[in-house]
Amino acid sequence: MLTLTNLITVDRGVNVLKKRWAAAAAAAAGLVLLTACGSGGSSGGSGGAITLGFAQVGAESGWRTANTKSIQDSAKAAGIELKFSDAQQKQENQISAIRSYIQQKVKVIAFSPVVESGWDTVLKEAKNANIPVILTDRAIDSPDKSLYKTFLGSDFVAEGKKAGEWLTKEFASATGQVNIVELQGTTGSAPANDRKKGFADVIAADPKYKIVASQTGEFTRAKGKEVMEAFLKSQPKIDVLYAHNDDMALGAIEAIEAAGKVPGKDIKIVSVDGVHDALQALADGKINHVVECNPLLGPQLMDLVKKVAAGEQVPARIETKETEFDQASAKAALPQRQY
Repeated sequence: MLTLTNLITVDRGVNVLKKRWAAAAAAAAGLVLLTACGSGGSSGGSGGAITLGFAQVGAESGWRTANTKSIQDSAKAAGIELKFSDAQQKQENQISAIRSYIQQKVKVIAFSPVVESGWDTVLKEAKNANIPVILTDRAIDSPDKSLYKTFLGSDFVAEGKKAGEWLTKEFASATGQVNIVELQGTTGSAPANDRKKGFADVIAADPKYKIVASQTGEFTRAKGKEVMEAFLKSQPKIDVLYAHNDDMALGAIEAIEAAGKVPGKDIKIVSVDGVHDALQALADGKINHVVECNPLLGPQLMDLVKKVAAGEQVPARIETKETEFDQASAKAALPQRQY
C-alpha cells in the first residue's frame, strides 16, 4: 500500500539521483573544456610551444660561441623550444640538420649558412613542408628569395669598407707602397666574400696599397697563426695585416711575436668582430683597430621566430647596429663586454 511516507521517500531519492547526474554532467563538461584549452593546436612543439630548429655553423671562434649562447639563452627566455645542431663548419652537416627539422615538423627553421651557395634544394623542401626559414648572421646567394622569410645580421661589405677606410687614414701620409697581407674567413662564406670585397673596393682608389698575400685562415685562431707564419716567411716586408675576424688576428699575433716582431707597431693590424680578447689586445696596443660585428642576435631572432610562426609579415633584411673601436674606446668597453 502506497502511503504518504513512501511517496516522500521516493521523491527524495529521485532528487538525489538528479543532483548526482547534474554533478557528473558538469564534471564531464569541465574535462572537455580543460582538454580543449590544453591542446594548444598544432604549433610545432610540446605543450603548445613554438619549436625552432637552429643549425649553427660551428664553434670556430669566440664570436660564434657568444652567438650560440645568445640564441640558447634567448630561446629559453622567450619560451621557445630549441632544437640545436653544430655543423662543425660542414655544409653537408647543416643540410642534414635542416632535413631532420623538416621531418620533425618544427614550426620554424633558422640557420647561419656555412657557405653562400648550394641551399636551394633543401630550402625548397622546407618551403614545400610549409616551414618558414630565417637566415641569421650569413646570407645565401640564391636568386629565389621566397625560400626564406628574412635575413638577420650584419652588412659584411660595410665592415670591410670600415677596415679599408681606417687603413687609408692611417697610411695617408705614406709615400711608398703599403704591403698588406689578408687572412680571409672560410672560403665561400658570406663574411669572407663580402669583407674582402668591401676592403678591396676602398683601397683600390690608391695604387700604393697592395695586397701581397691573401689566404684563408678558416676563422680560427690556430689556422690564423699557421697562415701568418707562412706569410712572414714568404713576404720580406709586411706593413699591415687585415684579418676577417678577431680569432685569426689573435693567432697571427702569436706568429708575429714568435718571429721577433712587435704586433701593432712593426705590423699594423685591423680586424673584424670585437670579441673581448681582441679588445684587450687593442687596449694593449697589439691590434690597432677593430670593426665590430655583434653576435648577440638571440633576442631579435626570437622576436622574428614568433612573428613568422604567427604568419606575420617581416622585413626581408634586418641589420644589426655596430660600431668601431680604437684603443681608447676599447679600454672603455672592456669592463662591460659580454663576449
